[in-house]
Amino acid sequence: MLVGVGCSHDDSRKSILKVYNWADYIDEELLGEFEEWYQEQTGEEVTVIYQLFDINEIMLAKIERGKEDFDVVCPSEYIIERMLENDLLLPLDMNFGSTPNYIKNISPYIKEVFSRIDGNGKNANDYAVGYMWGTTGFLYNPKYVSREEVSSWSALWNPKFNKKLLVKDAFRDVYSPLLIYANHDKILSGEVKMDDLMHDSSDESIAVVEALLKKTKPHVAGWEADFGKEIMTKEKAWLNLSWSGDAVWAIEEARDVNVELDYVVPDEGSIVWFDGWVIPKYAKNIKAASYFINFMCKPENAIRNMDASGYVSVIGGEEVMEYMSEAAVESGYEEAQDLSYFFGEEADSVVINPVLYPDRSVIERCTMMHDSGARTEALLEMWSRVKGDNLNNWMVIVILLSFVVLLIVGVMRKLKQRRQRRRRW
Repeated sequence: MLVGVGCSHDDSRKSILKVYNWADYIDEELLGEFEEWYQEQTGEEVTVIYQLFDINEIMLAKIERGKEDFDVVCPSEYIIERMLENDLLLPLDMNFGSTPNYIKNISPYIKEVFSRIDGNGKNANDYAVGYMWGTTGFLYNPKYVSREEVSSWSALWNPKFNKKLLVKDAFRDVYSPLLIYANHDKILSGEVKMDDLMHDSSDESIAVVEALLKKTKPHVAGWEADFGKEIMTKEKAWLNLSWSGDAVWAIEEARDVNVELDYVVPDEGSIVWFDGWVIPKYAKNIKAASYFINFMCKPENAIRNMDASGYVSVIGGEEVMEYMSEAAVESGYEEAQDLSYFFGEEADSVVINPVLYPDRSVIERCTMMHDSGARTEALLEMWSRVKGDNLNNWMVIVILLSFVVLLIVGVMRKLKQRRQRRRRW
C-alpha cells in the first residue's frame, strides 16, 4: 500500500510498500486509505504489503541479514538505538512538496525523549518518528488489592498475592523498573541518575535484580506476553505487572462484565517505553515509506489508531487533546491531569484518562530504556534462571480458555469499533 521510489532500480517495487508492524497495532482500514491518499498526493499508485512481528529481535534479525527489504518498520526505542549504532537506518526525508508535514504534530516531549536515544552520534529524530508510547506499572483489582499495596514494586513479593500475580514475559520491562527500585535511595539523593541507570547491565546489577525476582517467583501464577489482561478481567489473578496499553484494554473489557480494574505506576518510578517508525537500510521504496509515516501522523489517523489498539499516539495538538478529554469525560473521569509536558503549557489541568496520559508527577519519576548491547545475553540468562517453569495446571487451563475467548472478543471488538468509527467520522 505504498510506492517505492527511493534508491531502487527494481521496477517491480515502484508500486509496492512493505510495512512491518506489531499485531493489533493499527487501524487496518487506514492501509487502503493510504493507497488512495498517496495517489492523490503524488499521482503514483502504490499497494501496501502489510506483515506482522511479535518480537523486536526477530524483526531486527531479518533486517540485519539484509534479506528482507521492508520499507517501514516499527521497532521499540532500544532497537532503534541498536539500529542506529549499527547503521541500519536511512535518514528521513521531510520534503513532501505540496503535501503538509504532519510529522510536526508530534509532541515536543516525544522529540526530547528521542533525542536521548544513544545513536552513535546520530540524532534519533532524524531517523525515527514516534508512533505509540506508554508506561509500565501494575494492573490490579481494587476488590482484592488496595492502591497503597501496589504503590511500590515490593508488591511483587507480597505473600498476599501468592498465585494471584502475573508478570510480563519481557525481561527488559521487568529488569529496568526493579533496578530503579533497588537504587531508589541513590536516585533520591542524586548519587545516581535514572537515565544513567538504564545503561547499567553489570553483573552486580543483574545479581541484585535476580535476587528480587527470585523473591517474586513463588508468588507468580504465570509469565505472560498477552494473556494476562484477559485473566485479570476474569478475576483469576489480582495483580499484573503490565504495560499501560494492555491495562487500558483490560479495564475497558472488565467494565463490560462488571469487574473493576485499575492501573498505577509505583512510587519508586518506572519506564516510559516508545515505538517508532523507521526506514531500514535495505528499503526499496523510500518515497512511499516517508509519505506513509507522514500519513500516520495526521491527527485524525492518530486517533483512529488509538481507538483500534488501545495504546497512546505520540501526536500532540489541540485536536487530539480535545478528543481524548471528551472521551474521558464520557467514560466518567473527573480528575484533572497536568499534561503540560505533552500538549503544552495550556494543558496543565485536563480531565483525561490517567492510564493513557499520566500526570506530570508520574512522568517525572520515569525514564526510558536503553539497549544493553553485548550484555543482552547475560540478561537473558538471568531471566531464564528466574523463570524456570512455574505455571501451575489451573493456570495452563485458564490460559488456553483465555486464548479462545480473546479470539471471540477480538472479533466482536473490531466490529464494535467499526460501527463507532462510522458514526464518528
